Amino acid sequence: MTGVAILGSTGSIGTQALDVVRRHPGDYRVVALAAGRNAGLLAAQAEEFGVDPRWARLAADDPAVLAELAAHPEADVVLNAVVGFAGLPVTVTALEQGKRLALANKESLIAGGPVVNAVRRRGGGEIVPVDSEHSAVYQCLRAGTAAEVHRVLLTASGGPFRGRTRAELATVRVEDALAHPTWTMGAKITIDSSTLVNKGLEVIEAHELFGVDYDRIEVVVHPQSVVHSMVEFVDGATVAQLSMPDMRLPIGLALGAPARLPEAYGAIDWTTLGSLTFEPPDLDAFPGLGLAFTAGRAGGGAPAALSAANEVAVAAFLDRRIPWLAIADVVAEVIADGIGNVHTIDDVLTVDREARAHARSVVDRIAEAA
Repeated sequence: MTGVAILGSTGSIGTQALDVVRRHPGDYRVVALAAGRNAGLLAAQAEEFGVDPRWARLAADDPAVLAELAAHPEADVVLNAVVGFAGLPVTVTALEQGKRLALANKESLIAGGPVVNAVRRRGGGEIVPVDSEHSAVYQCLRAGTAAEVHRVLLTASGGPFRGRTRAELATVRVEDALAHPTWTMGAKITIDSSTLVNKGLEVIEAHELFGVDYDRIEVVVHPQSVVHSMVEFVDGATVAQLSMPDMRLPIGLALGAPARLPEAYGAIDWTTLGSLTFEPPDLDAFPGLGLAFTAGRAGGGAPAALSAANEVAVAAFLDRRIPWLAIADVVAEVIADGIGNVHTIDDVLTVDREARAHARSVVDRIAEAA
């Protein structure tokens, strides 16, 4: 039986992962749980799945607690569904100990990509992505060798503001940005989807996960969210992964890969599907996507600075301190200063700390000028 640690268990990904496990009691056993602040739900989860209270903890972004839970001796798979940069200790610990990391926390890989990949090589751990787009690429890559890949195409729903001009976005409210047309997610990632920063972070993550150059990664807007991503091979063949939106599909695959679960999560009724449409992203209205490409190509600590500045800016928008358009302005100013290389976790932490401080000062200036 596979032991599973689910860190971020009370959030959207964590609760859906527990639903998958609930349907396979003979295959998976939950050995550790972590939540941010929802003590009531955490206790109920621990009781239902028989998790020792010592291994069901409120972490509240505490790196020591998260690392301890990720190191559970009976955890074969660690699902990292912690929100934001706080997920880095989970990623590093799981990979150091040679475990399978079911990765739903993109920020840890983006911020510490070079360091995380060094740990992965040293510890022998495996990353299986949980994000629907990267899970799709993971599946599509089975169709050919790495040398046969011409480009990776990540699809984006376009979020709630697809088709709006930059001028029309000047008056966006928090409630508008939280109204995602396809997915039900936490507030931070929903705002990231509205700015397309989320897709930009996924571009950096794809580069780190699959070793594909940025010039061979493209983003295409696909509002139906049925094609989750595609891989085009050198002979012109394109392989795509299609399913109706249901995160239990990539979660189930990450828990048991390369085996698939027998439940048809997201199965398509082809008689009623209708049309699938694609369009290029509007980089003028959504500059966050271009900023991510810039940071990714710069390398070093630039992706960490991008991720940190974006977290600060999104929090300020949710607190109604800055307008929606200013999220990208904050990020742009922080990464324009230039960031050095990162070789160790301490380097990543330093970049993160300095970028957050810089971002907060930019937020303060914008808020005071409003």
